[in-house]
Amino acid sequence: MNNRRMDRQKIESLWPHLHWLTVLAQLGSFTAAAQRLGVSKAGVSQRIAELEREAGVPLVQRTTRSVRLTEAGQRLVDETRAPFEAIAHSFARVRDLAALPSGQLRVTAPVALARQQIVPRLPDFLRAHPEVHVELDLSDRLASLAVEGFDLAIRHTAAPPDTHVAWTLCRTRTVLVASRAYLRRRGVPADPQALTAHDCLYYPRAQATPAWHFRAPDARGTAPRITVPVRGPFAANNSEALRDAALGGLGIALLPDFSAQAALQAGRLVEVLPQWASVGAFGEHLYAIRPYAAHVPRAVSVFVAWLREALAEGFPAGAVRARVPVGDRRDPRGQS
Repeated sequence: MNNRRMDRQKIESLWPHLHWLTVLAQLGSFTAAAQRLGVSKAGVSQRIAELEREAGVPLVQRTTRSVRLTEAGQRLVDETRAPFEAIAHSFARVRDLAALPSGQLRVTAPVALARQQIVPRLPDFLRAHPEVHVELDLSDRLASLAVEGFDLAIRHTAAPPDTHVAWTLCRTRTVLVASRAYLRRRGVPADPQALTAHDCLYYPRAQATPAWHFRAPDARGTAPRITVPVRGPFAANNSEALRDAALGGLGIALLPDFSAQAALQAGRLVEVLPQWASVGAFGEHLYAIRPYAAHVPRAVSVFVAWLREALAEGFPAGAVRARVPVGDRRDPRGQS
């Protein structure tokens, strides 16, 4: 029993040596390992020699130019690397409990969503967390978070990637909108098929013929989709541009609710065919997404919590729905 206790004590005394070996394996140089650990090169060499003596086998092959691990040394590093990383993550989490959120937070978000919904709310977050510096990248392309160094992405999608951690921020809707002036001129479509005779403002997709897809009113996902080919004088890959074209009376636009919200609330746009659900045009939820990591920095955690609270209600507009008097329902194929 005493011998077993002595062996355990001896092994525990070698834990720092094992950690230094993992650092040496990572950097491949006694000089670099010493700089990382904040000790002398001789100190690292001595610890490794002590570890080899206790192990009874060489762990490191030393040359004048480089350091390589032996088979035994590599096996030791492989089997102890994960526990040391877990210790580092645990310590970082504990330290976060006592520390204020701080540091740079790099976030990427779609252009229209960021401009209309995120940036106007950001001052509240930054005043509450003055030690956090937010760098916001406005882009509609899907960035590689790990490669480009982003801490977080805000994405409007049907399903987040399985390889990432995702927090649901809120539900979103896709809405058909038009100006009152356009609807007075061209009439209010009674159903999706009537859109074929209207000027439609659409987001260009990969398919050759632009089309919008709808599901019947009150359907619970079982009714077949209705596909309507559309045409119009203007297309753009930005929902703000489509909204502005609709405000200018150019036609009927299909938009995410966060882009249409302000214009609907102000009565500058009205909702068309609100009882029909658009399918597949835009995502159904907003997500905050980041690559999986055992430790999430405190600044990221508080920012996600703030986003979830700030956007919890989604983007209700209290929208005015298109109700043009019967006498104003003109043939949409007539003068525009």
